[in-house]
This record gives sequence, structure tokens and C-alpha cells, in this order.
Amino acid sequence: MIRVTGLSHRIGASTILHDLDLTLPRGKLVALIGPNGAGKSTLLRLIARLEPLQQGRIQIDGLDLATTPSARLALAMAVMGQQARIASRLRVGELVGFGRWPHHHGRPRAADHQAVDQALDAFGLTPLRHRFLDEISGGQAQRAHLAMTFAQGTDWLLLDEPLNNLDMAHARALMARLADLVRGSGRSVVTVIHEVNYAAAWADHVVAMKDGRIVAEGAPATVLTEPVLSALYDTPIEVARHDGRPLVLHHHRHDDLDAPCPGPATETRLALH
Repeated sequence: MIRVTGLSHRIGASTILHDLDLTLPRGKLVALIGPNGAGKSTLLRLIARLEPLQQGRIQIDGLDLATTPSARLALAMAVMGQQARIASRLRVGELVGFGRWPHHHGRPRAADHQAVDQALDAFGLTPLRHRFLDEISGGQAQRAHLAMTFAQGTDWLLLDEPLNNLDMAHARALMARLADLVRGSGRSVVTVIHEVNYAAAWADHVVAMKDGRIVAEGAPATVLTEPVLSALYDTPIEVARHDGRPLVLHHHRHDDLDAPCPGPATETRLALH
């Protein structure tokens, strides 16, 4: 499990996280949700040790982030941040192969090549294996970075908004792939998700954050409720059920907006199963 104790973080004079205590379970797909500025990505980056720990303690399966060597952590967790498009002459297969570095340190073996092949196949990238990164789309590059993280073969995958740049079909396929990974191998995924219906459809455990604090956590049916979500996003939200899972209904009523809006109220219903 990942155990977070007394975690606070500041950027300049602004407090981003306020004394968080949190336990993320093993063998689950964990979704971090909340409005912009809630502290989701900051929390993930601190767990991934991409940001220096200022106050508090973080442990991953008993490993203390403050004292564990990076080489050891690289065998326990793989991290994908919010990627910028890489314009280089690096090929897709080469990028994915970097995920095996903690295992072979520059001397890949048959098992490493096999892991790269499996990662390329899992994310539909085998036909693009020899393409340069500056020759593929943003969504394809996003999948290549995900494949690199997957190829690392760690018990924990930490993903910061992995659905960015993905169309509906690939976003759904990715969430299904992550869910299958968790349920089939016992690996653990922690991901920041912007669209709550992906969390509703696929997550096992949801952590809702706002203003640097934990508002609610638990199973989707417990967290994704009308009172919690309406308060979390400061807008009226309805929740229905679909295939035994919550289905979040986003409403925009003209009387909720600052400026008058002609026409009837509109409603968007997203079924992402």
C-alpha cells in the first residue's frame, strides 16, 4: 500500500496540500479526482518523488521515499507525468525500451525485448514501432509514454492524466487495459482523472480532492454521490446508475450562469463503459 502521513506542500507563499493522511490500497485502480487546482497532480508527483518532500512522510510497500535509493524505487513504481510532445529522432520502440532500463542498465536481455514487444502490442503501437516520435500524433505519443511505463514491469503505476490527447475510443481502451492489468496481475494503478465518468466506470477506489484537502475517499458508489460531487465541483450534479456503476450527469442550467443563456437547459450524459 501507499501510506501518506502529515503531507503538506507549499509553492512560494501558497499552500498546495494541507496535512494529508491517506492510504492507497494495493491491487486496485485508484482514481484521483477533483477540480483544477485541487492538488491532485502535486500529490502524485510527491508520491513519485518528482518533487522534493517538504513536510510529512510517504511509504510505498514499506519503502520510505525519503531514504530509499532511486534504483530501488524504480523497481517498485513507474511514473508517467503530463507529457509534452517530444520532437526528436527517437523511435517509438526505443522510447518504450527505456522502461526496461532499471532492469538491464544498458544490457537488454531476451526478457527485456519480450516486455517491450508486449507493451507495444498492449497499446496498439506495434505498427508504429519504427516511426520517429516527431512523425506521430499527440495521442500516439501519449500511448507510447504509457507503454514505456507499462514495460517497466513495476507493482505500481503512477499516471498523471493519462487520457490527455486520447480520443474516446483510445481513452476507453486505455481504462479497460488498466482495469484488466489490475485484476489480472494484481498490479496497482494510481491515476489522476479529469472526467469523473471514467473513474465511475473503471476505478476500484476514488479519492476526491479540493483545495489541497481530501474531501472523500472509498469505493465509487461511496464517493461519486450527488452531495459529494456537487460540493466538490461547486455545481449541481445528478448521479444515476448504469451497469451497477454510478453515472454522473452534468447539468448546465441557464439560471446557474452569470450571463443569461437563451434556450432550454442542456444536459450531457456520458456513458463511458
